[in-house]
Formats: sequence, structure tokens, C-alpha cells
Amino acid sequence: VQLVESGGGLVQPGGFLRLSCAASGFTFSTYVMSWYRQAPGKERELVATISPSRNITVYADSVKGRFTISRDNAKFSVYLQMNSLKPEDTAVYYCHTKRIVDYWGQGTQVTVSS
Repeated sequence: VQLVESGGGLVQPGGFLRLSCAASGFTFSTYVMSWYRQAPGKERELVATISPSRNITVYADSVKGRFTISRDNAKFSVYLQMNSLKPEDTAVYYCHTKRIVDYWGQGTQVTVSS
């Protein structure tokens, strides 16, 4: 299993970013996929989750209405559209899946600052 994130960077408050996660090594279309984040000095937290068929999505309260998780099973990819970014969204964002064991990407840094 390999998960590779991209799309992070530095953005001003109120701005937007789109994160991508390219998956390989497993039957992507049958796995629940999630985005987590970890800010300095804090525990890793769940940001959003999407079901294999895309009909169920779950969001952390802190990002509801601002972030959208999506997936393209034909491209073995999951995305996180982040709008109206706030300084408190600054963190390393990780792509995640699980079947018996957890699989993580290497993470991509998102920094929201003026």
C-alpha cells in the first residue's frame, strides 16, 4: 500500500488549497479513505472521511462547510478541497486508509498565514 499526498503550501487566511492523495497497491475502490491532520504540539485528528462509493462523507466540526472530501476511483485518488482557510488549519495533512492495519502517507504541510 502506498499513499502519496501533494498540494500543500503557504496560503493567506481566507484562501484555498486542494490536496490530492494518489493511492496504489490495493483495491482502492473498496476502501474507506480519510484525511487527518497534525498541528505542532497536538495530536493527530480526523478531518474528513469518505466511503468507497462516495455516498457517505463525515467531517470534523471544525471544517464543516469549508472543506470537501472527494474521490475518483478510476484515478485511485482522494482529494480535500479546503476553502476559507484559517490560521488554525495550519498542520501536516495525511492521507489514511485502513484494513486491519493503518496506512499513512508521508504528509503534506499546509500553512495558513498572512
